[in-house]
Amino acid sequence: MQSREQIYDMLCDILVDEFEVEREDINLEASLYQELDLDSIDAVDLVIKLQQLTGKKIQPDEFKSVRTVNDVVNAIDGLMKQ
Repeated sequence: MQSREQIYDMLCDILVDEFEVEREDINLEASLYQELDLDSIDAVDLVIKLQQLTGKKIQPDEFKSVRTVNDVVNAIDGLMKQ
């Protein structure tokens, strides 16, 4: 099982490598859409990438309320504990 810090690091790597987000722009309170400039297609791509890395199926409904980096970490942390 991964710690929240490991999940955060993994998420940072994905955002930098896949979505060209500047690492210094990423923090737990950063808004995915306003501050990190992701759009709905990016969000779908992020879910797919997270599914590949975690081996867990992510339900789209569970991800609809995700707005910040911390929300993503919480969602993945919850999935990993199931």
